[in-house]
Amino acid sequence: MKEIAVKDAEDGLRPLFDAARKAPVRLAGDDGTVCVVMSLEQYERLRGNAWDRLAESMDALSREAATNGLTEEKLEALLADES
Repeated sequence: MKEIAVKDAEDGLRPLFDAARKAPVRLAGDDGTVCVVMSLEQYERLRGNAWDRLAESMDALSREAATNGLTEEKLEALLADES
């Protein structure tokens, strides 16, 4: 991810930075949304939540597979089968 020091950014960006500290800001071009600017705190919270949801999904799938009789051995055999 590219990083630019706030002090090095043009003065015209200050309102964008101030707004992004409060809530994400969508930057739109002629073709639609180009990017979203958000605070580092919001970004880290979103990233952390995504990892938490992924872990929960993997746990749920693992439980479902075990309930349906899928073992590590059967999974390895399925993955090794090239037919």
